[in-house]
Amino acid sequence: MDVVVRARGDRVTGHTRGVLQRKIERLSRFEGHLDRVEVEVIRESRGRIGGGHRVEAFARAGRRTFRASANGQDVEAAVDRVVDRLERQMTEDRRRRRSRLLTWASRVKSRRTASPPPEETR
Repeated sequence: MDVVVRARGDRVTGHTRGVLQRKIERLSRFEGHLDRVEVEVIRESRGRIGGGHRVEAFARAGRRTFRASANGQDVEAAVDRVVDRLERQMTEDRRRRRSRLLTWASRVKSRRTASPPPEETR
């Protein structure tokens, strides 16, 4: 899994980059086929309600793309919120795909296990 960290309006220090990578690595537990995760750290020059930093992230897993963004007083708080949102999206996607798979599996199974038509006796 590739983790790309970009910054706008501020520099990302080594410590912050390490914290980002450690927290982003948790996402591989929820989606095993993550190809790339891009994180953008934006320093808000004007005070927003959510805080002074905004973090936007998107993760690619095969054909699926998960996106999230969050605000926070510091970068770590915003990253925590982003990771939580991405985890929720990934678990919801997995639940949706799994239920769809199991629904079709039970239909196929019921056709196979259906009793054969009774044979005619003369």
